Amino acid sequence: MNFVAIDFETATYQRYSACAIGLVTIENGIITDKYYTLIQPPGNLYTWQTIQVHGIQPHETADKANFLDVFPEIIKRINGRTIVAHNESFDRGVMKNTMAYYGLDYEDYELGYRWECTCKIYRAKGYKPAKLSACCARKGIELNHHHALSDAEGCAQLYLMQ
Repeated sequence: MNFVAIDFETATYQRYSACAIGLVTIENGIITDKYYTLIQPPGNLYTWQTIQVHGIQPHETADKANFLDVFPEIIKRINGRTIVAHNESFDRGVMKNTMAYYGLDYEDYELGYRWECTCKIYRAKGYKPAKLSACCARKGIELNHHHALSDAEGCAQLYLMQ
């Protein structure tokens, strides 16, 4: 199995406000690369509700690169590959909207119209609830939920175990 698992955290409810990304590359069923970075969202603006979810604070991203600056690191890991996310519509939406915010055209890259979705896979298996933390707990996968790299790694493990 060859794929990249992805997870975003956002600073606000706007899908272009990526503030963290985790990527885990799997080649022949083995983790070969992990990438994590904080990202300065537009205006470095956060809502208190999103801070409650992931714990990332504005002072942590004030001096970080924006999405446009980290995009080369992201795209070299995902372009032309199978992409897996636990809630693919959310993470794909964050990718598309953040790219658009910075003037990047999603269609210029080989990122796929739909990504693989472990939430849908495990829901179809009868998992209730099928949220990432519940699926990982049931499969014995260690998870620091809402840390983008840990979530991406948990998603990768779930995809490998399907």
